[in-house]
Amino acid sequence: MAVRQIITFPDARLRSVATPATVFDEALEQLVTDLLDTLRAAPGIGITAPHIGVPQRVVVLELSAEDGVRAYINPQIVWASAELIRHPEGSVSMPGVSEEVERPARVRVRYQDPSGAEHVEEAEGLRAVCHQHEIDQLDGVFWTQRLSRLKRERVIKRYEKARGATRG
Repeated sequence: MAVRQIITFPDARLRSVATPATVFDEALEQLVTDLLDTLRAAPGIGITAPHIGVPQRVVVLELSAEDGVRAYINPQIVWASAELIRHPEGSVSMPGVSEEVERPARVRVRYQDPSGAEHVEEAEGLRAVCHQHEIDQLDGVFWTQRLSRLKRERVIKRYEKARGATRG
């Protein structure tokens, strides 16, 4: 168990495409545990291995205590609804700022668990948003790229201002 250092925006590694996990072993389980510890320390509700500098397709979500922790290895969206929703998004790699992003309201995700077993999950609302957000990250698409240029520039300015205030 370890809290790992989170890579912060604008680090180029956040725009790299993660590689599939192919070995389902103790090291992968340790990565999942480290991601959960790091997520809780951040704090946040979702994190990917690339957020801590590990270029593998691994996601950990903890949307609520009641819902519990879920690990998704090699997740991919296999279906998305035409219906859209808007939801505030942010990132553990860009703490302190958020903005509404429009995405499909429902998705179907195919993934493996840490033992390698395959699953399919239907999700809606916040869980659907999180799946899309984290899978984007695995594909090298940082959440701000889903914003208009104007909104993206405003978010980046707010983030830089917040970072300057915490450093100063």
